[in-house]
Amino acid sequence: MKIAIVNDLTIAVEALKRVLKSVSNYEICWTAYDGKEAVEKACKDRPDLILMDLIMPVMNGVEATKRIMKQCPCPILVVTATVTGNAGLVFDAMGAGALDAVCTPTLGTQGSMEGAKDLLKKIDTIGKLIGKEVQIKTNSFQTNKPSLHTLHKMIAIGSSTGGPKALAYILSKLPKDMKASIVIVQHVDFLFANGLANWLNDQTPLEVKVIKEGMYPKQGVAYLAETNDHLLMDKDHTFYYSPEPINYHYRPSVNVFYKSLKDNWSNQDIAVLLTGMGDDGAVGLLELKNEGWVTIAQDQDSSTVYGMPKQAAKIGAATHVLSLEKIPNRILELI
Repeated sequence: MKIAIVNDLTIAVEALKRVLKSVSNYEICWTAYDGKEAVEKACKDRPDLILMDLIMPVMNGVEATKRIMKQCPCPILVVTATVTGNAGLVFDAMGAGALDAVCTPTLGTQGSMEGAKDLLKKIDTIGKLIGKEVQIKTNSFQTNKPSLHTLHKMIAIGSSTGGPKALAYILSKLPKDMKASIVIVQHVDFLFANGLANWLNDQTPLEVKVIKEGMYPKQGVAYLAETNDHLLMDKDHTFYYSPEPINYHYRPSVNVFYKSLKDNWSNQDIAVLLTGMGDDGAVGLLELKNEGWVTIAQDQDSSTVYGMPKQAAKIGAATHVLSLEKIPNRILELI
């Protein structure tokens, strides 16, 4: 895999090089020390993956991500030492097309690279996402049908690359007294889930909460999956997390959650699949459609990455294929 490094700090660049050189099939194709240089180099020599810092001179990582995704799109992983202090920038970058974010590895007291394992795990996951289909074990899902004591209207949303920005837009258009619950599965590391929920809270009149095990959905609240395990709904309509299926690299998986809804939520409500790389959510969306749900996939023109909704449209999983701007009104009409 050809990997590029974008970071203005020499010590950070050297740390990243040291980690990447520990894996034989990773090739460092070029290094840039600001966003402007990164855009120029990416367009001349497009890598398989860019490790993008956020805070840099000349042009920051958010603007560089926007320009690269517009001019010469390729996978981008935000790698920065300022994740917790700049959550807004992280989500801006993800809204512009970055796939995920992770902290920059640092040299530990015993000479080890702290954070190297997390970085390599992210890179490995992205590598699997590029052009690789995944088979899901369906026998790991719940099959019990629920009772009806907590049923109401639900909007189930799955999203990945570009998802934070799309989610913020949709939630901003929905009323505070909405007669439905919203459950969101966004591909984001658990370290950023609380930050994303707080950021979304600032964009919408709705209350946004991260999901804790044992919670159940309530009307007028938007819920966000918060772990690297898969989110599921139990037969009593409470949320829980499971590592199964282990070999499924989309975590948390939209497909897994959609399938648990099919088995444990007997209402036929609304499911939405937004922008994202790969094909997660398409199969689950089709199963919900076959159960009578209204299913919506984001269209190509408004998607940051037309992967997940493209696959949904391809297999006939979407009742409607709509632009991002039309999705909130359609949801309100259906409710």
